[in-house]
Amino acid sequence: MADRPLPDLEIVHARAAAAALLDPGRARILAAAGEPVSAAEIARRLNLPRQRVHYHVRELERAGLLRPAGRRRRGNLIEQRFVATARSYALSPGLLGALAADWRGVANATSPEYLFALTEQVRDDLSGLLAESAEAPAGAPGTASTVSVKAQFRIESEAQRTALAAALREAIVGVIARHTSPDRRPDGRAGRGRVHRLVLACYPMPMAASEPRARQEEP
Repeated sequence: MADRPLPDLEIVHARAAAAALLDPGRARILAAAGEPVSAAEIARRLNLPRQRVHYHVRELERAGLLRPAGRRRRGNLIEQRFVATARSYALSPGLLGALAADWRGVANATSPEYLFALTEQVRDDLSGLLAESAEAPAGAPGTASTVSVKAQFRIESEAQRTALAAALREAIVGVIARHTSPDRRPDGRAGRGRVHRLVLACYPMPMAASEPRARQEEP
């Protein structure tokens, strides 16, 4: 149905769709299709030749990023309208295959490279979880519940950073011990319940992003 709400996020697994998203011109066209719109309307909005937009719209539809959204009469013409398949998109780490970042291959566990590779593991896990939810039978529960915590703070010294890491580690281990089931039974078999993964990240923000407002002289 053309009037069904757009998903907030779609994970792109197909290389053709990924290539379309990475094409700046097609990305602009897709961004203009957040609501049902025809190729002619997009061409006028973006000040582009209609035939070129029509071609790219068909390619985006073929890649699975646009879907038909009904027809509308304009004068003597009937225009096919299209709408994006989601409000935003993310590329699956699996697109890179054997070249995908792997935290197990990064020696320094305190480096930005290690943390970046670890976040790719999280993205890959969540991509699979979303696919699992999409394939669930009708009437089954929707997307699985997750837990996320976001905080922003300042650290002035390495001693402060070390103390924070130790306190966090102690608190998290205690919470996990109190509120989860054992990973293994006494006989070595897997424990009951579904395995969950917890990743906690703490890192200095890039300088360009850490001071969003102009710094002012302190009194």
